[in-house]
Amino acid sequence: MLMASKLTPTIITRLILPSCLLIFLYSSLLPFYTAPNSRSSDSKNQILAPPQCKLFKGRWVFDPNHKPMYNSTCPFHRNSWNCIKNQRENMGRINSWKWVPEQCDLNRIDPARFLDLMRNKNIGFVGDSLNENFLVSFLCILRVADADAKKWKRKGAWRGAYFPKFNVTVAYHRAVLLAKYEWEPQESELSDKDGVRGTYRVDIDIPADDWANIADFYDVLVFNTGHWWGYDKFPKEKPLVFFKGGKPIHPLEMLDGFKVVVESMVAHIEKAFPKKTLKFWRLQSPRHFHGGDWNQNGSCLFDNPLEELQLDLWFDPSNNGVNKEARQLNHLIESALKGTSIRTLDLTHMSEFRADAHPAIWLGKKDAVSVWGQDCMHWCLPGVPDTWVDILTQLIGYSLETG
Repeated sequence: MLMASKLTPTIITRLILPSCLLIFLYSSLLPFYTAPNSRSSDSKNQILAPPQCKLFKGRWVFDPNHKPMYNSTCPFHRNSWNCIKNQRENMGRINSWKWVPEQCDLNRIDPARFLDLMRNKNIGFVGDSLNENFLVSFLCILRVADADAKKWKRKGAWRGAYFPKFNVTVAYHRAVLLAKYEWEPQESELSDKDGVRGTYRVDIDIPADDWANIADFYDVLVFNTGHWWGYDKFPKEKPLVFFKGGKPIHPLEMLDGFKVVVESMVAHIEKAFPKKTLKFWRLQSPRHFHGGDWNQNGSCLFDNPLEELQLDLWFDPSNNGVNKEARQLNHLIESALKGTSIRTLDLTHMSEFRADAHPAIWLGKKDAVSVWGQDCMHWCLPGVPDTWVDILTQLIGYSLETG
């Protein structure tokens, strides 16, 4: 008994105290073991997950190492946007600005990886020439990964390309109002009133023929409209008259007509297109006419992007400037898209900065400016739409990889 009592303190020292020490060390080191995984997960979410990633908010940073992926020889160019070929000044500087979003990274597209992700799938753009501008950028970038890409066209498609290495088609359907519209020179009751020579009938519940039968072909679609919704395109002597169910709607002002058409086209897309189709609606591409509208000697001969403090002066509708319509129309579009499966592709804010990046007077034809004025609406290519491609493909990739 005496021997046992003498051994007890030794046992306590050798067994219990080391155990306590191990428990203490484990509890101390546990946070360091788990924290890196937690930080890694958070970082991944910030880069990929749209709720945490503000791809559409940020700033342009000058980076001389930022170079375009294609040049003036791309076979998909449209001449008036091929600013390198047309010798637009400062193209090297224009393409050295890099978009840096808030709270995440915007990786430049890897054309081969993206096309492999899209293998056996098709991408469509539906809308006006600003979506065609977007498309041309997309085609020239994707061609980097498939030099055998060929021009593609079939009934109902304006233009596009087929990438045989990946069995991917990317195409554009021209539908400037999205809804079906046609000129009626005599039939309308308004034809002989107030100098009206005829009307454009717009059936707000019928999609334009060019995209009426594409629902089963595309896996990804990008819609837009807005740039034709103005009195320069449809003056008072040739007004838009709106119909629903074959019956005329009471006279609508331009913005009211735009609103009902967008709402109706959104409803059609929701009903007619498969749920699995990934659908985007690109908000307005801002114009940069300075000193007047396109037909009033408006100009965009700028060497640098605008400063953030200048944006409201140029684009806030309350200032009633020549470029105000982008934000006006965006408000109506966003309202129509609420609660739908169509995702908003808000490229407006980032593009508002880039007054320096339009074709301006470098249009590839000698008399183009005297006839049409400067082009302060479309974008030089390569140029700003290349960054749109980076954003769109990152969103597509995230959606496909996460299901």
